[in-house]
Amino acid sequence: MKFPTINYRTVAVDLLQGLGIALLFSFFIYAEYFSLTNSLVNSITALSAFYFLLKAPGRVLASAGGFIGLLWFYWIGYSFEYYHMGWMGPYITLFFIILYALFFGILTFTKIPFYRAAMLFGLSFVEPMDWNWLQIELPFINSLFGIEKWQYALILLALSLFIFLSSREALKQFRFAALILLLGAVDFSTLHLSEPDLKIKLYAPMLLQEDKWLQKNRQQIINRNMKAVTDATAQHYDLVVLPESAFPLFLNQNRVLTMQLQGLSQQIDIITGALYIENGRHYNVSYHFSKGEVKIAKKMVLVPFGEYIPLPEFMRSWINKTFFDGLSDFVTADKPSDFTIKGVKFRNAICYEATCEEIYDGEPSYLIAISNNGWFYPSIEPTLQTLLMRFYAKKHHTIIYHSANMGGSGIIKGY
Repeated sequence: MKFPTINYRTVAVDLLQGLGIALLFSFFIYAEYFSLTNSLVNSITALSAFYFLLKAPGRVLASAGGFIGLLWFYWIGYSFEYYHMGWMGPYITLFFIILYALFFGILTFTKIPFYRAAMLFGLSFVEPMDWNWLQIELPFINSLFGIEKWQYALILLALSLFIFLSSREALKQFRFAALILLLGAVDFSTLHLSEPDLKIKLYAPMLLQEDKWLQKNRQQIINRNMKAVTDATAQHYDLVVLPESAFPLFLNQNRVLTMQLQGLSQQIDIITGALYIENGRHYNVSYHFSKGEVKIAKKMVLVPFGEYIPLPEFMRSWINKTFFDGLSDFVTADKPSDFTIKGVKFRNAICYEATCEEIYDGEPSYLIAISNNGWFYPSIEPTLQTLLMRFYAKKHHTIIYHSANMGGSGIIKGY
């Protein structure tokens, strides 16, 4: 049996081309990470990435997708270290490389740019394994262009028409006219939202994940949190927001600590993340303390594989017990939760929720998000999370107040 000869030079060239496309597609993330964001440069790199996705040979596209998976999600495997499965990290990275090689590999079924454009538009509605952090329009978030579906469609039409006209000798002279369509996708919006008349303190600790849940550190963490609250009170803030699981315990089972927070809330509203247990079921929640009262906002959208297993029940139970020690069993709320603080309504979001469409149901004006990014430190994860929040803030005209451990805290606006 004769095996086909492999041209290693061709393979290397294809891989390099794929890497080049992936670097263009990912440029905006790393520019933001290194504080080098420029809307014009981001516009050029994003347009170039989609141009090459529409034009590149089929054999290049799978490698481009694989490199995109690597550049966007190399950090996901970091969290397995805290389940005592650090050895799985490289395999998780490989999984995302393969997943997005297949995701973008669908473009290899055609060479016709209009068909590829239609496929790329269709992929903007696909969330493989319930994982939605690769929003395909996201490269335009810090660019001159808008991020609405119709603007994305117009960009794809302009680029595919440009490629089509360039390939026809008789029409080649008109190819640049196709780029006029890009003007329709430019973001000319001038919407500026007003912040609420509240003084809000976002507490942003830098607590390593490996230290967070150690019993010996618990009291020190509690003391720091309480100091953050008392300092905010002394500085006359109306609200202090602490991150997800800021108190690393089931807070509703700690009566003394709950009463202390209730007492402090007579002078300042407090929102903090902690665990909650009810009828033997675990919840990842936000606690709102105000004037001695306590309200609970349960998480509605769970993290795939982190807090639930997006697989059939027979596989889910085995994976949960084998790999997560039964920890991936959080229960969700049925609908988004809101807090009212001095007459102002805030939508609640816990980490991954703030990057999900469902949490913006009803177009909330203000959203309080709490996160624990210690799972993925150090990495681009807080940067990508912030960009995704900006994406949804822009789409839904929402101002987001984000308190996060290990990076990402701040006020996020879509303009």
